[in-house]
Amino acid sequence: MRPTKRDELVCKAMDIFYRNGFQASGMDLLVAETGISKTSIYKHFTTKEELILATLKLRDEHIRGWLFGRMRELGSTPREQLIAMFDALGEWFSEPTFRGCMFAKATSEYQDADHPINRQAARHVEKLTEGLCDLAEQAGMPDPATLARQLTLLKEGAVVLATLGHTSSPAQDARAMAVCLLSEPAAAR
Repeated sequence: MRPTKRDELVCKAMDIFYRNGFQASGMDLLVAETGISKTSIYKHFTTKEELILATLKLRDEHIRGWLFGRMRELGSTPREQLIAMFDALGEWFSEPTFRGCMFAKATSEYQDADHPINRQAARHVEKLTEGLCDLAEQAGMPDPATLARQLTLLKEGAVVLATLGHTSSPAQDARAMAVCLLSEPAAAR
């Protein structure tokens, strides 16, 4: 199916917002870089915030689809897939286009927890944690929900440290911690 003008706009805007942030990406920049007129943009989205929400939804689909897909490629069992998350993150961190977490950017720019953009970003982390919980259940872990929250914390921390650039191996360090979590008894957690 051929992408619509709206789909094209959301995809291009997602890249611009990811690279520059949301507040720094004004309508003039969006017009210049997407090649789509303001009239056309406003035909599809009545506000810039609506466009941001659409880009966050698309980014969520892309990043979770890529991450869980890569985890399946790198690990043959659910336990191996949970550990492989950090190998996949290491690959992402080494990409020249890596600019951190788009959802963390969204929550830092829209800090009110009730703001729709903040809620959309928080929902991404919830969905990610739900996916990790499912894998932890499949792996037979005794407390999958707690483990999923802990792995999410390690993942998010690794992304932040990779963004800051103050350590050379945040994904590998987080991986080592995940291996410990997956091998210790539930009572120790």
